[in-house]
Amino acid sequence: MKKVVFIFGLIAGLIVTTMMLGTTIACYRNQDFQGNMVLGFILMAIAFSMVFVGIKNYRDKYLGGEISFLKALKVGLLITLVASSMYVLVWVIEYYVFIPDFLDKYEISRHKMAGAEGRAKVESEMAMYRAWYKTPFGVILITYMEILPMGIIITLISALILKKRRKNENTSYQRVGA
Repeated sequence: MKKVVFIFGLIAGLIVTTMMLGTTIACYRNQDFQGNMVLGFILMAIAFSMVFVGIKNYRDKYLGGEISFLKALKVGLLITLVASSMYVLVWVIEYYVFIPDFLDKYEISRHKMAGAEGRAKVESEMAMYRAWYKTPFGVILITYMEILPMGIIITLISALILKKRRKNENTSYQRVGA
């Protein structure tokens, strides 16, 4: 199981960190860049499709085509944890080493998107982000909160779809009233 978890977790992590690095570079090269939250979620979903592929691979290659919901959930959550941890690690390095002014750039972008009527909302959100970003633990925690929910949702869906038990050949089904 470890091999499957690491292989598919690393693939998902590479996809999602490449996406993150690409959008960060675009943001810094183009001052008018406005991130697209929907695109970000789509790219995360694509990365986390590796959860489905990883669970299916483990079920078919190592478990003879059978897997319980809980075992599939465990494999999927571990793949999600590997990918999310890569994302968090790359973000922490990127933030502290290369873009310590990220919150300033993000605030400018948020103000442009919100316009004058949304200024108060942006100000309160940015105060929250600045509070979280005061410590590395806060940066790590908020970054996990950014990516883990999507991975957990895709893991649950994948485990439900891929669970498969062997049917007992000796079991007979009787119709009620027959």
